[in-house]
Amino acid sequence: MKIRTRYAPSPTGKMHVGNLRSALYEFLIAKHEGGDFMLRIEDTDQERFVEGATEIIYRTLEKAGITHDEGPDKDGGYGPYVQSERIKTGIYMKYAEELIEKGEAYYCFCDKERLASLKTEVVEGKEITIYDKHCLSLPKEEIEANLAAGKPFVIRQNNPSEGTTTFHDELYGDITVENAELDDMILIKSDGYPTYNFANVVDDHTMDITHVVRGNEYLSSSPKYTRLYEAFGWEPPKYVHLPLVTDENHKKLAKRGGSSSFEDLIEQGFLPEAIVNFIALLGWSPEENREIFTLDELIRQFDYHRISKSPTVFDIVKLRWMNGEYVKAMDFDAFYEMAEPYLQKALTRGQDLQKIAAMVKTRIEVFPDIAEMVDFFEELPEYDASMYTHKKMKTNAQSSLEVLTELLPRLEVQEDYSNDGLYQMLSKYVEEKGVKNGYVMWPIRTAVSGKQTTPAGATEIMEVLGKEESLKRIRKGIELLEKAVQGVS
Repeated sequence: MKIRTRYAPSPTGKMHVGNLRSALYEFLIAKHEGGDFMLRIEDTDQERFVEGATEIIYRTLEKAGITHDEGPDKDGGYGPYVQSERIKTGIYMKYAEELIEKGEAYYCFCDKERLASLKTEVVEGKEITIYDKHCLSLPKEEIEANLAAGKPFVIRQNNPSEGTTTFHDELYGDITVENAELDDMILIKSDGYPTYNFANVVDDHTMDITHVVRGNEYLSSSPKYTRLYEAFGWEPPKYVHLPLVTDENHKKLAKRGGSSSFEDLIEQGFLPEAIVNFIALLGWSPEENREIFTLDELIRQFDYHRISKSPTVFDIVKLRWMNGEYVKAMDFDAFYEMAEPYLQKALTRGQDLQKIAAMVKTRIEVFPDIAEMVDFFEELPEYDASMYTHKKMKTNAQSSLEVLTELLPRLEVQEDYSNDGLYQMLSKYVEEKGVKNGYVMWPIRTAVSGKQTTPAGATEIMEVLGKEESLKRIRKGIELLEKAVQGVS
């Protein structure tokens, strides 16, 4: 049977990392086996509906390269693909009434006051109200009279209160629960809308979904799904419950966290390809020992049996590293197109932005890093003379003052301020002095940048700054060093 998976998000805002991982895994499972991947919009919860959120879903999937074969915009014969549109067809009420006929569901007319009076029980650490099946035994005449009078009702699943229910998960194996823990969950709400759980089962069956992939927080709901499939006499899909995604403190990744959605990460300068690569490894490990994968490589490699059951940490440091690897591998023109707005914002003096972009390309992890890395080209920052002291280069304030003082006249008469021209002149000085390169280059780079780390060497920086600005900064360095040396002596 052809594999069919679906991503069924609710349009309630930005796409959370956990939701995107579910979409990615469902896409990879289908494509690895040459199957179909479907997009279905689950908008039955009107209270949580956010205007424009459906467009965010489309935009996110497109940017991530997760292409659906069927959906609201691609009819594959299983539509409608939006639950609010499916409601109009009467499909959910039809199947709920079928369960009532079988004795697997029933009308419930209990009002809020009665429901509030029911006892609560603690199940898996949560306090829940277990419905007492009060309306299950209502006489048929009373039910018909209530319906004829327009009395509000819900339709509840009739779950057994004794025995056990077992379901199978592809990662966790067989899981058995006591039926006493199963509430008679609502299938059709008082507004006529189906609940998320009921609509999910009906849609997955009628759309021939073979694999359902979701977070393991749904493990506790799975027995109820299993009972529904059994009540209808349908074959359940294969379940794959994914491990929890946590933050660095091993707490569930908050939906309102600064890096919890795809759009947040894009705004922070991460590349879509890097985000997808990173998310693929949140709970899944490939056979080979590598971490950088294109989407096509993920499709070929993805075996869902290698998904972990243990919680996985959303490590922003690792994501930054991975993004940096993608940035390094970018074509320069594509990189410059993305880097240019950041460079223009940081630099306003007509500097050669392309040259500066080439300097930072292999040194940044995300694009906003550019500003702090290049700001010294705009203006020399205030810095301390102690920066000239470097053990490895064997430099200190005295030696640096000597180097800069001796080089200043040579730099003043130097006409060729290209990287090559400057390097050739400085190399000659190094040779005359009988010292190592760093002994000379460190003080010059410090003087022209005012920073301990820069995206390029002294001569590359001077080429961009030009003669006048370079000399101005070296003179300032000499002045700073003279004060420092005098202070010491």
